[in-house]
Amino acid sequence: MPHQYHKDPEAVAGLSPAQYRVTQESATEPAFRNEFWDKKEPGLYVDVVSGEPLFASVDKYDSGSGWPSFTVPVERGNVVENTDASHGMVRTEVRSKHGDSHLGHVFDDGPAAAGGLRYCINSAALRFVPLDDLEREGYGEFRKLFDDADEGVRR
Repeated sequence: MPHQYHKDPEAVAGLSPAQYRVTQESATEPAFRNEFWDKKEPGLYVDVVSGEPLFASVDKYDSGSGWPSFTVPVERGNVVENTDASHGMVRTEVRSKHGDSHLGHVFDDGPAAAGGLRYCINSAALRFVPLDDLEREGYGEFRKLFDDADEGVRR
């Protein structure tokens, strides 16, 4: 039976002030001064509020922006896109579907060979699950992404 992800009030209550501002108030954390912008270890990034799987390290790249950048969500259905007309510009905001957390924005300046998208995500919206902990934390089904990446196979 698939896991049922949802916005967990206890998780929201336990957020740090920075996590709360980002996920619940759609703030942006500082570039180059966030937890995952330069993280290279293999693993899965999940919503800090709901636990829903969002991005995998195999799809992460250094965009030079100072925020974690990914070419594609690990489960497209877990990422919702909305028009964001704040700050005098029109951008595409990305939110988690089940946790309704503000994650960041998606831009069309990503690597062309990987589809051309750059999901620019706030570290404060994410929890990192190391590859060796996937099974223990209930994300074992995503292990295949890393095995396929080792073989040069893309999903």
